[in-house]
Amino acid sequence: MCDLHAIASRPARVGETLISTHFRGSATLGFASPAEKNVAVCLLPGTELAFETNVRYRGRWFKSHSVNFDVAKFCKVAPEVPCQHHDALAFPDESTVLVNSLVQGQRVRVLQLPVGGNELQARSLKEMRPMHEVEPD
Repeated sequence: MCDLHAIASRPARVGETLISTHFRGSATLGFASPAEKNVAVCLLPGTELAFETNVRYRGRWFKSHSVNFDVAKFCKVAPEVPCQHHDALAFPDESTVLVNSLVQGQRVRVLQLPVGGNELQARSLKEMRPMHEVEPD
């Protein structure tokens, strides 16, 4: 969820509570900490989320709808299509809702980050040598 170029961002942390929000100066909706509403919280595909209530999203003609789930996994849909929103929530029944269509103000807790992302991050940090050990070319 961090292809927001003009918005400050940071990675999600397990256990933190986020809210669905609109970012000022952008046509994008996403997640932020209630304490830092102008900082987008980045989610990796596979991040597991638990909402306080069933997830609500905007439909046509300003009506809102809800799904019968309060848990979801963050995912990307149709990444090969360049001019559309890709961030979505996947539900246990395999349905998806775009993050950009969520009703604002919904509270969600980060349950678990994807294993692959954590392993890759940990591996790349271990493989990095301290700056004083880097030899010039």
